[in-house]
Amino acid sequence: MPGIHERRRLPYAAAQMFDLVADVGRYPEFLPWIMAIRVRSDSGTEMIADMLVGFSAIREKFTSRVEKRCPEEIRVHYVDGPLRDLDNRWLFHPLGDNACEIDFSVDFTFRNALFQKLAGQYFDRAFRKMVTAFEARAAELYGSSSASATSVA
Repeated sequence: MPGIHERRRLPYAAAQMFDLVADVGRYPEFLPWIMAIRVRSDSGTEMIADMLVGFSAIREKFTSRVEKRCPEEIRVHYVDGPLRDLDNRWLFHPLGDNACEIDFSVDFTFRNALFQKLAGQYFDRAFRKMVTAFEARAAELYGSSSASATSVA
């Protein structure tokens, strides 16, 4: 199963980054390949959402359940679509008032063997592009800081 784990230190409060990630309905505004989102239900602790993802001529819709524990954690559970399974987790660790460490991991398996093979070839590059998009969105929403984002080994 392709997967990736990344830790980043960012010059934004953990609550700000939690809010950005939890605002799933706005993903098409800044995330590559996200064509549309339909939020079926949303409460303070759980959301059900449909996501239409597209790349070139490929279009796929999937449904997920998002558990929100503000401001510490967001977990995404796969419900329906082209995947066999998906495990996605965001952890937000405060590092003072205006900084945090984000611990992000995602693992998934496609049902379609061709998609699985393609994902294995391009997943790392696509993941990095998405992380960059989240960081750019944070700078847009919360302002840039003289401190830059850094990877944590």
